[in-house]
Amino acid sequence: MKLITILFLCSRLLPSLTQGEVSQEIDCNDEDVFLAVDVALKKYNAGNQSGNQFMLYRVTEGTKMVGSETFYSFKYQIKEGNCSVQSGLTWQDCDFRDAEEAATGECTATVRKRGTKKFSLATQTCKITPGNGPIVTAEYTCLGCVHPISTDNPELQPVLKHAIEHFNNNTEHSHFFALEEVKAAQRQVVAGANFEVTYSIVQTNCSKKDFLLLTPECKSLPNGDAGECRDSAFVDIKQKIVQFSQNCDLYPGEDLEQPLPEDCLGCPKKIPVDSPELTEPLGHAITKLNTDNSHSFYFKIDTVKKATSQVVGGMKYFIEFIARETECSKESNTELTANCEVKPIGQSLNCKANVYMRPWENKVEPTVNCGALEMITMLRRPPGFSPFRSVHAQETKGTTDSDLIDSVVATTPPYATEIDDDLIPDIHVQPDSLSFKLISDFPEATSHKCPGRPWKPAHSRKDPGTEMGGYSDFDLTDALS
Repeated sequence: MKLITILFLCSRLLPSLTQGEVSQEIDCNDEDVFLAVDVALKKYNAGNQSGNQFMLYRVTEGTKMVGSETFYSFKYQIKEGNCSVQSGLTWQDCDFRDAEEAATGECTATVRKRGTKKFSLATQTCKITPGNGPIVTAEYTCLGCVHPISTDNPELQPVLKHAIEHFNNNTEHSHFFALEEVKAAQRQVVAGANFEVTYSIVQTNCSKKDFLLLTPECKSLPNGDAGECRDSAFVDIKQKIVQFSQNCDLYPGEDLEQPLPEDCLGCPKKIPVDSPELTEPLGHAITKLNTDNSHSFYFKIDTVKKATSQVVGGMKYFIEFIARETECSKESNTELTANCEVKPIGQSLNCKANVYMRPWENKVEPTVNCGALEMITMLRRPPGFSPFRSVHAQETKGTTDSDLIDSVVATTPPYATEIDDDLIPDIHVQPDSLSFKLISDFPEATSHKCPGRPWKPAHSRKDPGTEMGGYSDFDLTDALS
């Protein structure tokens, strides 16, 4: 009995929790839906120069989008009436034409509601089947009207791509964010197009210190930060975004990092410190160090501590090394040579280099940051002894920015929560029960609000049931269900 009480309370609470959704199902028999259909049908009839008016048979499905404005999107079935389009009568004043001769059709429309009872048609497409002929399609679009569009409309892709790049480039978050879901979108055709789009974003495992930009290898973090954005964009007739505004709300998560995938093409990869691949980038790094350093003696690389490489429209190297002062002065030597030996007593530098190389363009962009180590007495090493060797000595204490080269720390993924469906008994309830309302999220439940009841003319000169009895595609027995 307690379980039934809990289920009863949940059935009452769930609908109230979903009221904030952007898109909502509608009752096809709702008065506002009828008023919206009336506007759409009258617009269609007004567009015909000859022939008879069409009358509403019933509304079959629809949704309501609630935001800054309210939009109704629905489908409805129509049948030819016995009043001409030039009769001056409304479709409600007509009767259905004989079934053998009457045309039928189905329309899909979007209508905007302003105020309490003011409706205007945004878009409509009607497919008409004459009594003895092929299907005829008629389309209507309100130029200059704002109306909802599908969230998977291809026209949204450039806007969404620009939006994600704008967010990642203009926020100080440590990680890149990716698009999660497009929730709603509107378009207005002007001298170009205005777009309004609402979407959610999610933090990825790609940090900005390791990646220059968001790549397909970046994966969303299930427990990372999330957010929702509302953007406005104007796209001119050349399909160029010339105006853009963004408003995002971020919600902190657990901020757990995940390891990068092993086969990630654009991810940083560790390089052995004695790898010949480091010869060229190290050469650029030490040249940059000696050029920017005002010291009177050259420095040379003594020990490579760690190194990574990353493919980013070229090759990017992150190298941490120790450089030591040599006996070659800048006054007597034009450049550092292999014969320059390290001073037995000299200055040592702990350095971090970022070398970006594009060989096909002969482009090299080195950046080197160094901090002084304690001056120590060094034993002279044999000539030609390579600096590419692993570091076994204890690291010298000092302030370093190891974030430039540290790899991403793997974390244990959250445990999955198991739900035992056997603990919940099957309770069979009549669909029309006052105690339980069917929830559309349940796949086994079907909505009984649509299709709507067949519309019946208020002033029929003939029995609509008799007149429509010959229609095989519309069954009036649906009205009794």
